[in-house]
Amino acid sequence: MSLTPNYLEDKLCLNVLAHSVENAIECYEAAEGHILLGVLSKNYATDDEALADMEKYQQAVNNALSIGLGAGDPNQSQMVTRLAEKLQPQHVNQVFTGVGASRAVLRQSETIVNGLISPTGKEGYVNIATGPLSSQGTAGVVTIDTAIRLLQDMGGSSIKFFPMKGLEHLKEYEAVADACAANDFYLEPTGGIDLDNFEQIVQIAVDAGVKKIIPHVYSSIIDPETGKTKPEDVRELLRLMKKIMEQGEQI
Repeated sequence: MSLTPNYLEDKLCLNVLAHSVENAIECYEAAEGHILLGVLSKNYATDDEALADMEKYQQAVNNALSIGLGAGDPNQSQMVTRLAEKLQPQHVNQVFTGVGASRAVLRQSETIVNGLISPTGKEGYVNIATGPLSSQGTAGVVTIDTAIRLLQDMGGSSIKFFPMKGLEHLKEYEAVADACAANDFYLEPTGGIDLDNFEQIVQIAVDAGVKKIIPHVYSSIIDPETGKTKPEDVRELLRLMKKIMEQGEQI
């Protein structure tokens, strides 16, 4: 099996959690390279420990590394930035207020840097107060168009819309997808996505015309006994991705 880094050019690629280097390889192969493997900074006590471990993931899966916060924890924002500078991964998860710092230390535009924004319960509006201090105050509610333009100013690549809670915020998500398409911005739906709702959630973004879509599928495909992401579920998600992209059209 060829393990070329397909995620670099993908219109649609997965983001799943890697329990270990071995699990990352299993999932990478199951997705035929159309995947980014999330490794959470929150799981490490020090930068040095994280760097040493994450380098192993990079080497094993052609740098298909996604540095994660850990359930969107804003207190991990600075650590993620420090790791991103040293590792130069393909993907970085950030809170809204951490995007500029991460892009600055990367010193290049190729790495995808997302900015976490949250649903507000009102279609067309999102909460951008997801940083260490801002998340402790009142919600920072702005239009989705404003949020995207602010992220673009900071060098962001995409919106991480979290927590979606599956289909609970569907109308808001549709508005986000439309805005991402209109502003040539990537979209990363996250939270409560599973094998049952995956196709509907991804199809909405595809129909809206979003340039690049990175659905995060986490706990629903993790084996509760081993903590590993199940390769067989990744293979099923790949099958759905190929189906969505219309019979043989390039992912």
